[in-house]
Amino acid sequence: MQVSDFNYDLPQELIAQTPMEPRDHSRLLVVDKDTGKTLHRHFYDLPDFLRPDDLLVFNDTRVIPARLHGVKDTGAKAEVFLLTRLNATDWEVLVRPGKRLRTGAQIKFSDDLSCEIVDNTEFGGRIARFKFDGVFEEILDRLGETPLPPYITAQLEDKERYQTVYSRDKGSAAAPTAGLHFTKELLQKVKDMGCEEVFVTLNIGLGTFRPVSVENIEDHVMHKEFYTITPEAAEAINNAKAAGRRIVSVGTTAVRTLEAAATAGNGVIKPGAAWTDIFIYPGYKFKMVDALVTNFHLPQSTLLMLVSTLSTREIMLKTYEEAVREKYRFFSFGDAMFITDHLK
Repeated sequence: MQVSDFNYDLPQELIAQTPMEPRDHSRLLVVDKDTGKTLHRHFYDLPDFLRPDDLLVFNDTRVIPARLHGVKDTGAKAEVFLLTRLNATDWEVLVRPGKRLRTGAQIKFSDDLSCEIVDNTEFGGRIARFKFDGVFEEILDRLGETPLPPYITAQLEDKERYQTVYSRDKGSAAAPTAGLHFTKELLQKVKDMGCEEVFVTLNIGLGTFRPVSVENIEDHVMHKEFYTITPEAAEAINNAKAAGRRIVSVGTTAVRTLEAAATAGNGVIKPGAAWTDIFIYPGYKFKMVDALVTNFHLPQSTLLMLVSTLSTREIMLKTYEEAVREKYRFFSFGDAMFITDHLK
């Protein structure tokens, strides 16, 4: 299967630059994963398509102010983008300008924060070793900028609009954007109808967004990301699966967490923390996820391949064409899809 098999035409004006207000007033395209039947609604209508015994799984990660601006020891400006924390001092990062920030380069961000580039990564990044005077997280909150995807050029007035209302575990370079549509009131409505809600954590790094640079998708290697599942969440998920209840994933990062853990546990979710580079594309058989709340994804992306696996490539591309015709808003601040089964 080729990367070009997952292409579609998207007019530039459909790429959402600002989030919808209120959050749950974005549009919702509901699609039957088996038949391709579609319905056009709003996100606040999501409870109409849930079942009282559904288990909804959310990724509660929180975006950190991951973009740092500094000055090299030569006096030149430099930018460091935090991806994944490796230990107390070392981070996997992206740097700009890449060609000039080689091993040994020193970068100063403030009187109490600096770093040295100590190694390269296989994905074109660097390993940066930070020196800081004080609590790193507090310094980062003061100096760092919340990163937005490069296709968003508008300034975000409220930084919390790039966080889910249930975010709590700091560590991501990007938001789990399917969750941006939920309000606290909608979450309560879902709970009141009998659905169960559990939270897992996957700290989103380069793996979710790195473009596929090979033509044969089987040759693509995902970047590792770190996930955590509590004993309480693992028990709830396993119980739901054993009872034949539907597991609804809110976002592709929750999908990757569930499927990575189920793969490691031979079909059973075990609590704990681990790294995953799981790559879900057509041919993969889902072990946990039955339905999915998600946004509209970039052409030829691993995320479009993932949603095509839950349905089919043909149904997803046809649904995306319909979304373009109906002028849905695309990508991080765009509208949502609910990929479900037995849509009446």
